[in-house]
Amino acid sequence: MKLILRLLLTALAVVLLAKLLPGITVTGYLSAIIVAVVLALLKLIVRPILVILTLPITVLTLGLFLLVINAVIILLADAFIDGFAVSGFWIALVFSILLSIIQSILFSVLDTDND
Repeated sequence: MKLILRLLLTALAVVLLAKLLPGITVTGYLSAIIVAVVLALLKLIVRPILVILTLPITVLTLGLFLLVINAVIILLADAFIDGFAVSGFWIALVFSILLSIIQSILFSVLDTDND
């Protein structure tokens, strides 16, 4: 149940950011839910592989390269989903940063409600 709620909160954040950022397009709420599911799968499967492959540059940049990896994951989601469009790398970077911030706020509210 908690996973479904997290996916719906992520979809809500995707819709919100699509309305705020000019380079992000989501065609509907169903597309936002699909984006949330695909992002969760990409972060589960692809992100660990990219982190291991880019470990030296991640250490060299003191972890800031992880932001680039997150932006690449957003661009991969753009390539997989027809109803989701990102206009470029920098917009994907800003989108990933803002999505992480919004998710941490929403998930912390979710965690405090269960206590």
